[in-house]
Amino acid sequence: MLFSNKPSLFLGITAFLLLITNVVLFAMGEMDEAGPFMIAFWIVLGLLCNRQADTKGYVYTLMIFAAVTAALYYPQPFINPQGYDLSRLITPLIQIIMFGMGTSMSLRDFYGVVKMPAGVFVGITCHFTIMPLVGLLLATTLHFPPEIAAGVILIGSAPCGMASNVISYLAKANLALSVTLTAVSTLLAPFVTPLLMEWLAGNYIEISVQKMMWDIAKMVLIPVAGGLIFNHFLSGKIGWLDKLMPKLSMAAIAFIIVIITAHGRESLLTVGPLLVIAGLVHNLSGYTLGYWFCRLIRMKEQDCRTIAIEVGMQNGGLASAIAKEMGRIATVGLAPAIFGPVMNITGSLLASWWHRRPPEDEEAPVAVAEQATVF
Repeated sequence: MLFSNKPSLFLGITAFLLLITNVVLFAMGEMDEAGPFMIAFWIVLGLLCNRQADTKGYVYTLMIFAAVTAALYYPQPFINPQGYDLSRLITPLIQIIMFGMGTSMSLRDFYGVVKMPAGVFVGITCHFTIMPLVGLLLATTLHFPPEIAAGVILIGSAPCGMASNVISYLAKANLALSVTLTAVSTLLAPFVTPLLMEWLAGNYIEISVQKMMWDIAKMVLIPVAGGLIFNHFLSGKIGWLDKLMPKLSMAAIAFIIVIITAHGRESLLTVGPLLVIAGLVHNLSGYTLGYWFCRLIRMKEQDCRTIAIEVGMQNGGLASAIAKEMGRIATVGLAPAIFGPVMNITGSLLASWWHRRPPEDEEAPVAVAEQATVF
């Protein structure tokens, strides 16, 4: 029971009262006064969810909602505090995240290319075709401004999201295939993502393929290689760092989202609700098309689930950093910032649904799930 003890009951009542307060203020047209109450609502709701095992998976997303709300109401501290442009931190932060990804991987994760070549080929092909094309379709039909449209295509052209490994584990999917697809798509990103952007987004903004390739390489290949080397020689020898990296990655991606929200506040207030809808459609299309394509070609249920998750979940942090390197953080960067929390919510719900319905071809889970980065 959600309110099975007094602290949970207190938090539940507090969240309800804060929600009512926000509804009343919005109904009265006092939206500017609702900021503190809305921030408090997300925090209290997160504390409430944290008290139950079934809802702990939503705490991180709720805290992001609280931080994003703070950035929307009080953007200045997240833009240029004391004259320092916080957007300069985005690239170093994504490099830290990629290094963390590398420390949770080993060369064994790439053996899946040999052991499961069909699954890897189908997964990578679906990911880098379905999501960019759905992004282009949404950008065209919803008539976003050019740079916002390019951002939708960018998040569609990004590699698999790192949270997909955890979601696959919870969904009783093929974790070994999930880890391999994430690793391979990430290493392909410096080459595939710029070409997709030039092809699909070139009509919206100017794309420099060579510059984008180098930008992604320095944000992906170099840090991941460093993480792999670290894991090979020092894994388990610095225990505190092994435990710190997933938490640091989560904090970094949340901070990136907040910075982008603050910088793009004006555009977000105009197209924000439509972008949320686009993010939901984009994400659910990835799950649906990825899953049923695999069913159509008669893949195992575990593999169908894995590829559905890998297709539907993008690396929003990397897409945000690419937007920063393009000098368009406040416009191109908005879609990645919004789509990220949407993917976490839908991914958690999908994992919960599949977790209660084990596939007939289920195999024993791989221990790497405990090491997977949570975004």
